[in-house]
Amino acid sequence: MNQTQYNPWLHRFAVSTVCVAMITLVAGALVTSKNAGMAFRDWPTSDGQAMLTYPWLSDFARDWDKFLEHGHRLAGMLIGLWSIALVALVVRYEQRRWVKVAAFGVLCGVICQGILGGFRVWFDERGLAMLHGAFAACVLSLMAIVATALSRRWQMPVEQTVPRNSSVVAGMAVVTLIALATQYLLGGLIRHRGTGLYEHLGLGIVTLLIVITNAVVASRSRVVWLQRSGWLLLAIVLLQVSLGGAAWVTKFGFGMAGYVAVADSIQQIVFRTAHTVVGILVFMTAVVHVARTQRVVWVTSGGFVPDALGLSQQASVNGGVA
Repeated sequence: MNQTQYNPWLHRFAVSTVCVAMITLVAGALVTSKNAGMAFRDWPTSDGQAMLTYPWLSDFARDWDKFLEHGHRLAGMLIGLWSIALVALVVRYEQRRWVKVAAFGVLCGVICQGILGGFRVWFDERGLAMLHGAFAACVLSLMAIVATALSRRWQMPVEQTVPRNSSVVAGMAVVTLIALATQYLLGGLIRHRGTGLYEHLGLGIVTLLIVITNAVVASRSRVVWLQRSGWLLLAIVLLQVSLGGAAWVTKFGFGMAGYVAVADSIQQIVFRTAHTVVGILVFMTAVVHVARTQRVVWVTSGGFVPDALGLSQQASVNGGVA
């Protein structure tokens, strides 16, 4: 199997791309929570002014809706420039063709995401806002895939045990991703359409059980790389459940504790935004977990364990991977 040389700085830049994208996502989630998506009626200009000439900071004291929306647009421009740099660096220093294609996919996704945001403004369409949010999770996940593929563990893992039931682990990871993706879409319906609340709650219980099962299955694989991502996914999902409960209380109140919900309160906006952002992180983590399981399956599918898993021993064709 062909090996590529691990480049720590390229990997770090790919990780930084994910971090910069999170700035855009947080800004976008705040815009939705504040219902500020139509603060400007024009795009790509803002009140007729160019992106960089609009007096953005002056809105901090006079118009929070415009401050958040234009900040979201500036963050979108930043991640666009960052994605261009990512493509340039990957093309220059990475040998694997599929990683280069994925990097170009990130750039194309960011461009399409910006155009979707513009269409949302032009047509004042909440459905496009929902699509804009769902596609953001997909683009972030692709960024995370590129960063994962450039990591040391992907190229030169150090596992010293033969994986157990890797195909089962991979299958469970896919089931978990499907369940979480459905949950994310239902959450988008609640935010943008005000429907699907009870379906979201009911499926949430089932999804939590699936995520717990996935973590247990991953822990039995004997591959630390998979164990960590499985348990990390569970931890983030538990955080998401807690944030969902807080978002429910700040929206509907909690009579037993004497708490009365106040529409558009700071607490409500904060918890709704955090619930949305962590939901995207849950989806991204699930995608990365699937990628890791598929990587393990791929390197062990030929009846031997290549050096990419840190193993030099030959496995028998019959015994292969336990």
